[in-house]
Amino acid sequence: MNKKIEGVAFDLDGTLYSNALFYLRVFPVVLRHWPLMLAMNKARKILHGAGPPGAALPDFPPEQFYDIQAGLMAQFLKKERDEIKARAERYIYRRWEPIFGRLPLFPGVMETLAALRNAGVRLALLSDFPPETKLANFGIRAFWDVVLCTEVIGRLKPDPLPFRVLAERMALPPEKILYVGNSVRYDIRGAKAAGMSAAWIRPSLFRGAKAGGGPGGKRSGGADFVFTGYRQLAAFVLR
Repeated sequence: MNKKIEGVAFDLDGTLYSNALFYLRVFPVVLRHWPLMLAMNKARKILHGAGPPGAALPDFPPEQFYDIQAGLMAQFLKKERDEIKARAERYIYRRWEPIFGRLPLFPGVMETLAALRNAGVRLALLSDFPPETKLANFGIRAFWDVVLCTEVIGRLKPDPLPFRVLAERMALPPEKILYVGNSVRYDIRGAKAAGMSAAWIRPSLFRGAKAGGGPGGKRSGGADFVFTGYRQLAAFVLR
């Protein structure tokens, strides 16, 4: 086994399953509530620290995350915050959850998680959206030692704070953790900023970095390993 790695942590959305297939399934809901979805996207960009110029990330305690998010959305929609908070809960957080029971995981995910766990690797998951129901619907909840949502911490990726909290919960130093994600901006750069190594699951049509090896270079955010299939990831960790 790779002696540098004692724990592997994963992003969920777009990393363990296809975002494109999810968007196709959820499109009818998006079409009916597109102003709400657009407002959520704008608010999340600010909360990710990637908003428009001059949009400062507000300073707030973690328990106020949903109020802050709804407040930003309400500004864009010119509505009351509590109304928008309730609509986001109903049409985004809850309406989408059943869809995950009908989505397939990427090939090799189950086998890779089982192989890593059997080898004694600690497994964790860090997601920007609540993951518990999704994991249950996918049938993979039992694999994880730690499951964490950045919203509970009050800071979204790529802020290094959620990654540091994750390392604490895993009881491992960051340098012993490999973080696996599909987003260079949020997953790879966030993990690297927190002192973790990072593996980028490269979109199949992306031609800017070689798969099955590493490091990936600029286009992969300096990922230590780049892969397109989960057998490659398992081989990298367990070599």
